[in-house]
Amino acid sequence: MNHFLLPGNGPGGMSGGDMSRYGVHLMELLINGILKRGGRRDRLEAKIFGGAKTIASFSNVGEQNATFATQFLRDEGIAIVGSSTGGEFGRKLEYWPVSGRARTYPLTGAETQKTVAQEQRPARPAKPVESSIEFF
Repeated sequence: MNHFLLPGNGPGGMSGGDMSRYGVHLMELLINGILKRGGRRDRLEAKIFGGAKTIASFSNVGEQNATFATQFLRDEGIAIVGSSTGGEFGRKLEYWPVSGRARTYPLTGAETQKTVAQEQRPARPAKPVESSIEFF
């Protein structure tokens, strides 16, 4: 399962924790992680959920994320076997990784706004990525 905040690969010159918000970086990590654990590329399938425009005053980053994910998967030759994207309200997603089964429940406007408010709380600062290496 993957959840990214921003489509694409972000501005040039980014590295480390900054990249963890962007779709390209997270999709590559997910796919490579599956392949490293014995997954076969020809058997990969995907389902896409989300992309609602939950904050009217913001650009429609949700739609951009859904469009990015769809195009990325097509470019990589990964079959999209299900999707539920767009709209004005969020979704609750249940996922069973062994079977690949997924189920979504639409959130009400009040539930969506509560979730948005929680996501807009200031996050704790990320730990800086250490770039020095110490050899013993």
